[in-house]
Formats: sequence, C-alpha cells, structure tokens
Amino acid sequence: MVNKTLALLGATGSIGTSTLEVAAEQQIRICLATANRDYQKLMELGKRFDIPCLILTGISDPALQNSIKAAHPKHRIYFGETALLSALANEDYDLALNAITGSAGLRSTFAILERGKSLALANKESLVMAGHLIAEIQLQNPILPVDSEHSAIFQAIGKHPANELRKLHITASGGAFRDLPLGDFTNITPKQALMHPNWNMGAKVTLDSATMFNKALEVIEAHWLFGLPYERINAVIHPQSVIHSLVEFIDGSLLAQLSVPDMKLPILYALSYPDRVTSQLVQTDLISLPELTFREIEPERYPLFYLGVEAAHAGGIYPTVMNAAVEAASQLFLQGFVPFTGITEMVKTALDGQSPILHPDLETIIEVNRKVYGEVQRFKG
Repeated sequence: MVNKTLALLGATGSIGTSTLEVAAEQQIRICLATANRDYQKLMELGKRFDIPCLILTGISDPALQNSIKAAHPKHRIYFGETALLSALANEDYDLALNAITGSAGLRSTFAILERGKSLALANKESLVMAGHLIAEIQLQNPILPVDSEHSAIFQAIGKHPANELRKLHITASGGAFRDLPLGDFTNITPKQALMHPNWNMGAKVTLDSATMFNKALEVIEAHWLFGLPYERINAVIHPQSVIHSLVEFIDGSLLAQLSVPDMKLPILYALSYPDRVTSQLVQTDLISLPELTFREIEPERYPLFYLGVEAAHAGGIYPTVMNAAVEAASQLFLQGFVPFTGITEMVKTALDGQSPILHPDLETIIEVNRKVYGEVQRFKG
C-alpha cells in the first residue's frame, strides 16, 4: 500500500489508465485528475475513484461546460490550462504524475516543480524542450522517471555517483517496421504505423516508436535526468522489450532491469519511491521469456532518430524545433496528407529554417513551438 495523495495529469490516456490500475491495487488516493476533451471518461473515472477535482483543458464551449457541471454536481470541475496550473499550485497532493501528451504538458511540469512537489514524469517533452531550465531549479526531490527505459536506468544506478558510470544503454523495440523491407517504406499506412508489436500506447507514442524519434527524445531525457554527456548515452534495438535499459559502470559491469513489457511496473516504482511495495500487477516468468537479442539502429531505417540526436547536440532551441516539427508532421501523416517518409523531410526543413537561440526561456520555447507547429501544419494545404 502506498500512502500518498496523487494528482494525475492525463488520466484518460494509456499511462493514466495504467496508473489508475496501480492506484486501485495500492489504495492510493487521487485528489485531482485531468483530461483534454474526453469528459465522459474523465467523469466516469471521477465517480469510480472518488476524485474530488476534475479538470478538462481542451473544452472551451461555455454551454458544454455548464452541461458537464450540472450533470456532475458532486465534483469540482474546471476547464482550461489556467485552471490546471492554479490547481497544481493550490490543491493538496504529495505527488503529481504528468502523463499529458506532447508539448501541452510543459507548463504543468514547471508548476509542480516550482511548488516543490514530487514529480513522476511521463511527459518526455518537458525535458526535451526545457531540460536546461529544469536543471536550474533547486529540486527538493528527484524527478521520478515513468518511461520504462529511464525507470530502468534510475533503478540500476541506485545510489552510485555519476563518476562511477561509464555509459547508459537505452533499449528500443524497433517499432512496427523493424523488419519491414526498406523498399516498402513509401507505402506505409497510418494503420500499419499504429500497430506496435510489444506495447499498447497512444497514437503519438506509437508513431514515435515506429520512426524511432522516441529514442532521440529519450537520449535527451537521459542527458538531463542523469547528467551524462550525449557521447556516453547509447541506444540499441532490443526487439523483445524485456531488458528496459542498462547501466555500464567504470569497472565494466552492466546492470539491467528486466520484466515483461508492462508500464504498470515503472509507474508503481515512481509512485512508491523510495520504497518497494508488494504488488501482483506484473509477473515475469523467466522460463517463458523469449531469446533476448540486440542489434544496432540502422540509419537508413530510422533517419529521424539520428536527426533527433543531431538536434540534441546542437542544443538551445533546436530540440524544441525538432519536437514541434515531428508533432505537426506526424499529424499530417496520420491524416493522410504526407507519406511516412515525408515526416523526416519536413522536420529537416524546419530545422534548417531555424536560427540558433542558445538559452531560450520558457516563453520563447512555447512561442517557437507554436510557430514551428503552425508552419509545418500549413503543408496540409
């Protein structure tokens, strides 16, 4: 049992759903939950888990707002990002889990950290876009990574200091097209791209896995979370998704965290940290595991991964430009406006058109993100 009060941001997504399973088993009290527009699911969750404060950030129609409030008088219901930021500054919670998808989760991360609350982070973009700013905050508690890869590294490092680490090895499933002939890439459909072989995730994360852009994001995250230079952060394809990442120490030892692929395990560790608690949610039978294999990430198959790493090395505003361009181009692909191979070309164009900004502040990051997203989306026409 975990004796903490939780604010859950992004309750209706795949991470949110898994978090609610963990919360039910561990009897974690949820005081606040958010969604974008799926008010029916959020209201149902509010009733089932007795969540007093519910926030919908993507509903602005006053008539619909009034209708939702009238139908659910037992809950405090708010709308918009401003209301969310106010709740994060004033509600009584011990720990917040930010599972908002994409750049929309950025301000919430800062609101949680600046209040001095514990943050379980599933929003990659917070560190990708603003890791340099987060690094300047005097954190009262460590950021607790929810991504399976960073959770594995966090667990393997334990209390070892950075000077004992030689390299981090982030594993990748390879996504939906790890074995597809390269000649077939021009004919990839959105339906094919959203069929992940190992994990059940939302559309954005699944597509980012297919392009391997998610691994570029995770390399940047690892840089900020664990304080290692990019030259000491490696990524490798591990199709079985059983070894979730490895830490290589200066004596040559490799420590890995293993389990069947299930996000409830890293979520549980983040919510229970620094303790480990009894759970029956994830069970791994060693005898039934497949053979575990590794292979390199092919530049021809995954050009977006290498482009993302280049943006990481460039630093400054370039990771933000990269992220915004990928978000926009991915939407165009899913909507049928551009081919799968066109995502990388659109991102290259966005990066080439950006002037360097070495140390952007939060408002600059948000404005550049908005501008680049809009410019890429104009290709829809």
